[in-house]
Amino acid sequence: MKIYFHLNTGGFSNTYIIANEKTNEAILIDPGKLTEEIIKRIEENNLKLVAVLVTHNHNSHVHGLKTLLKIYTPRIFGADLELNGDKTNVITGDGTLHLAGLLVRYMNLPGHSSDSMAYQIGNAIFTGDAIFAGKLGSTNSSYSKHLLRRNVEEKILSQQENTILLPGHGPPTTIGAEQEFNSDLK
Repeated sequence: MKIYFHLNTGGFSNTYIIANEKTNEAILIDPGKLTEEIIKRIEENNLKLVAVLVTHNHNSHVHGLKTLLKIYTPRIFGADLELNGDKTNVITGDGTLHLAGLLVRYMNLPGHSSDSMAYQIGNAIFTGDAIFAGKLGSTNSSYSKHLLRRNVEEKILSQQENTILLPGHGPPTTIGAEQEFNSDLK
């Protein structure tokens, strides 16, 4: 498995391409903006884009989806039907998917938004806006903050310390670093 990172300067959000080097299939997470660099990465590596995983339906994470679907025919996964209408594979709760020859674990993490999801592939968790390096995601109420914190603690921070967290904004981090330094978790 190889992970490619792309920073979308429009909303300063992160897009990730996860490539299975054995099958040449790929998964894209959060198409905030479809750029020439992303297309070039897919095309130059002869990747077949089989799925798009959306962490939540905010513009900085899905703005490039319509353009992407004009070029490729991936299956769309997320917790909001509005992503791509009846062509969206709506996922709820926690579970697993087999995509691009990889096992993808998905986790529902409401709090930042009602449709927030995180995806774990191997030793990496793509957290969207649930947790960043040094802080939890923003919320609209004290209840939402409590709910988000509880879900992050139970579903993410309960994993091995060396698990890599790849957030929707900002730099990567690890579970160990967040347990030690994240001020929102103290």
